[in-house]
Amino acid sequence: MYHQNIKKQFVYYSIIMLLFLTLSSCKNEKENISSESKPISKIEAPDGMIWVGKNTFLQGAKDSDNYAMPREKPAHMVTVDGFYIDVTEVTNKQFKAFVDATNYMTIAEREIDWEEMKKELPPNTLKPHDSILQPGSLIFNKDVNAVVNMENYGQWWTWKTGADWKHPYGPDSTIEGKDDYPVVHVAYQDAIAYCKWANRRLPTEAEWESAAQGKNSNTIFTWGNDAAKLDANANTWQGIFPTNNESQDGFEFISPVKSYPPNSIGLYDMAGNVWEITSDFFSVKYYNELDTSKPIVNPKGPNKHFNPNNPYQVEHVMKGGSFLCHASYCASYRISAKMGVSVDSGSDHMGFRTVATPDMLATKE
Repeated sequence: MYHQNIKKQFVYYSIIMLLFLTLSSCKNEKENISSESKPISKIEAPDGMIWVGKNTFLQGAKDSDNYAMPREKPAHMVTVDGFYIDVTEVTNKQFKAFVDATNYMTIAEREIDWEEMKKELPPNTLKPHDSILQPGSLIFNKDVNAVVNMENYGQWWTWKTGADWKHPYGPDSTIEGKDDYPVVHVAYQDAIAYCKWANRRLPTEAEWESAAQGKNSNTIFTWGNDAAKLDANANTWQGIFPTNNESQDGFEFISPVKSYPPNSIGLYDMAGNVWEITSDFFSVKYYNELDTSKPIVNPKGPNKHFNPNNPYQVEHVMKGGSFLCHASYCASYRISAKMGVSVDSGSDHMGFRTVATPDMLATKE
């Protein structure tokens, strides 16, 4: 995920299939030093952020997690220094402040440069008609009523011209009255631009898991190990995915931040609602290549991305799952769960939150 001002988007069915191939792999494939400890700094917590104390914990899949995937294994002990993290995902209101201050245009809003886009597609991919090469983003198909093959996720994903953070379901939609909803249709590059403006950065995967664990030690979920408490603690799919959403919690799809209880240190929506982008490259073999013979301190992920299902894209890790997660297809509301997402790709179920260190804040002052 880089600071490149590149407009590359998914513009027709075959391209969407390529760029979101990892979604189908969802089905197939701390010891905690008190997080209440205070930062070694006189800097007060910035508004909307919480201090996560230095933690030594088990990163990756827990032994009792029946939904764990190979890319989450083997679990390994890591130590992560303390940091501040946003209490919620970045909201529409917060992102609007950034855009108003900088006139920033997200990737989903930019004209598509086919010459740049094709560099990250299979060789000899044919250029679609110019009428298709229009700015937009991916949205969940709310009208899907039958699924022939659960491996074909294109049945419930739709490329929507004109969908972006201000128009989450297309040009006729709006975020008016939704200041407290997570901003969506932002790609990694957009999140990086926001972080630069706000003097923040994206969390590493290890930092994200440390924060999600809270006061718990080596738990599967942000609230503990009881899967039966899912509906009370996270905005996920209720019913039969993807054809019947029972919305027992009152939210058919995305929900405002703080709609569910926080975890043990006061962080909201670390499970469900929207996926959250991290700074780590996504590599399905990273954990298997780690040298666990020595302490692993402040890991920042692999040096190179690797996803055999999506070989042409630079991908980063996203965490936490979304309102579309369901045990029958994708139990990614677990702390160790992860997926890869390309640097220029956004959708209506992906957002982000930021972190800051005392050094970052001291430098700003």
